Amino acid sequence: MKNNITSRKNFLKTSALLGLGTLALGIEAKDLAEPKHLAKPSDNKPTNGKFELAPLPYAYNALEPFIDAQTMEIHHSKHHQAYVNKLNEAIATDSSLNTKSLEELLLNLSKVPENVRGAVRNHGGGHWNHTFFWKSMKLGTQMGPKFSTLATSSFGDIDKFKANFEKLAMGIFGSGWAWVVLQDKQLKIMTSANQDNPLMDAGKEPNRVPKILLGLDVWEHAYYLKHKNKRADYVSSFWNVVNWDEIEALLK
Repeated sequence: MKNNITSRKNFLKTSALLGLGTLALGIEAKDLAEPKHLAKPSDNKPTNGKFELAPLPYAYNALEPFIDAQTMEIHHSKHHQAYVNKLNEAIATDSSLNTKSLEELLLNLSKVPENVRGAVRNHGGGHWNHTFFWKSMKLGTQMGPKFSTLATSSFGDIDKFKANFEKLAMGIFGSGWAWVVLQDKQLKIMTSANQDNPLMDAGKEPNRVPKILLGLDVWEHAYYLKHKNKRADYVSSFWNVVNWDEIEALLK
């Protein structure tokens, strides 16, 4: 029993000294932690200097009839794979890049060497956006209480939230994305061109990095095989495949 008490005292003493050492270096606990709403760097880091395309978390036909299997297969295995390949080509040119997580690259995009910054922006953005997009979709889930409360407080009611999202998604000229983010305790709807996203260079204000909850790909390749040029049909049908369980988990 005495040994146990002694060991516990030693543990507490060591922990206290480590804490004092951290303060003495001017480092606060919050500076040591990763933003909880982002993937840990190890979750999205290159393996042996290369990023890899993960398999979809479901079968290609899992979202039918709202998104067809052929579109999903081409979108994932061709378009997403191409972004991964081009991103790997870009980071291969600089050894300081091929050990960083995708989040690190995008949050600090202005620090990426200028000669490959455009490629990292386009193809790194494409890789992050699609990886997030696949997880955002699933059949048969229901909007959770946390999101419902936020949507109501931010937009007035759920119908107004959906109407605003659809309007902004339809208003994107050409290719891009519509996003739902949590920032300053409010839901916001943002849009981005091409493969940009709200994380890009957000590291300049680390206390205001938006928590991305939902993203909709409105590039034509995401819907053209099924909906042809009718983007409105694609946007309105998207609510049938939103993975509300994933969103509720992100809010926790």
